[in-house]
Amino acid sequence: MYDSHSKGISYTAGFFMLIAFAIASFILAGLVSLPIWSAMTGESALKIEEGMMKPSNSNAVKVIQIITSIVAFLLPALLTAQVMNRQPMKLLGFKGKIYLKEVGLVFGIVFIALIVSAALSYFNQNIPIDASWKGKFDKMEADYIRQASAILTLNNFTEYLLAIFIMAFLPALCEETLFRGGLQNFLSRSIKNPWVAIIIVSIIFSLVHLSFYGFLSRVFLGVMLGAIYHFSGKLWLSILAHFINNAMAITVVYIYKQQGKSVSEAMNDNADATWYGIFALPVLVVLFYYFKKVIVKPPEEIPPAGKNEELRNTPFY
Repeated sequence: MYDSHSKGISYTAGFFMLIAFAIASFILAGLVSLPIWSAMTGESALKIEEGMMKPSNSNAVKVIQIITSIVAFLLPALLTAQVMNRQPMKLLGFKGKIYLKEVGLVFGIVFIALIVSAALSYFNQNIPIDASWKGKFDKMEADYIRQASAILTLNNFTEYLLAIFIMAFLPALCEETLFRGGLQNFLSRSIKNPWVAIIIVSIIFSLVHLSFYGFLSRVFLGVMLGAIYHFSGKLWLSILAHFINNAMAITVVYIYKQQGKSVSEAMNDNADATWYGIFALPVLVVLFYYFKKVIVKPPEEIPPAGKNEELRNTPFY
């Protein structure tokens, strides 16, 4: 893709640069979080992992969540885009008008995708694994639920809105900027095979969440978000889809809490999960067909005549 605002760094280099910046930013987020944690909780920074599962440290956990989202996910993508391009936000996909029909289709896609995702979770949970590994995966899942319980107090509507911002909007904005606007975008342009890029980045996306039982459903979610970005060229639409997915999960937990149930009960309520949701997949394909048909993609630059394709995205192109 021709880009007159390029600073001459290839998309391949940008992809690996972003990975390096993301690793460094993750470490930076941890270092920044430690003194803040100690100041807010009075506990040793060495016990932060254990302390993040205590409901009494809810406010500190929320602050750490905000720091992690911004520093570990958003910052590396913005920094890499700034190094690569004179219009970094446009490079990441923050461009183009958003139309109501596109938003409506995104809502429909997410709703049907959740049905398919539930079936994939069912398959994932029924994969036969060694007992020792199962014990480790069960502990990881239990720790995740305990940490989520510490953050999702949800005792009133104000706390619900705060959770929507911290646990739904911020992760959607920051993670989509990194994974779709950055990694998928750069890899797709580099290898010129968008679907291979979508699948690779979706696997990375799922692995980062460190959940065996949610691995397949998160890979599927990543593919869905990647397809929305690929077909539209608008990062805001994949951010919207990610936000809807997160917000619906938080809303379900909030409803459970209002009924006197715990966060743990809400997150462990998989009794009705079956594989039948896989039959919703053709509906999802149809929705994406119409999405691709009605989407208004941002216009791309047309390269001047006589340009050497091998020098694409360099100062010599």
